[in-house]
Amino acid sequence: MAFAFRIDRGSGIASYLQIVQQVQQAVRLGMLEPGDRLPTAREVVEATALNPNTVLKAYRELEHQGLVETRRRHGTFIVGTLATVPADSPWRAELADLAFRARAAGIERDALAALAAAVLEDIYSSKEADAAQPLQQ
Repeated sequence: MAFAFRIDRGSGIASYLQIVQQVQQAVRLGMLEPGDRLPTAREVVEATALNPNTVLKAYRELEHQGLVETRRRHGTFIVGTLATVPADSPWRAELADLAFRARAAGIERDALAALAAAVLEDIYSSKEADAAQPLQQ
């Protein structure tokens, strides 16, 4: 499977972190699995015009996390796993519906992402929160 990185230079997120996050997301969605090879640093540089050190920094971070292993002369391979949700999960359709409704209501992508992050933080970090109970409006 060919894996390509998408770098958004206007996002305010460091390029190396975008690479790290995209690999993590691909692993969580089952798009990358143990044994899969990531593009070489040279391939990423050619496709994205990033500095080679940026790509290597991302790959080192992924290796530090135990998610990848670099094998000299062979490449960088996925070796770890993360909690997964299949890309074709019914949750995807529900989240897509929510995103379409938010966009139609004029909510910008970054604002929706910030709101979603805040809600997830509230629900997943609270020890007393009952995950089965929706937040009161």
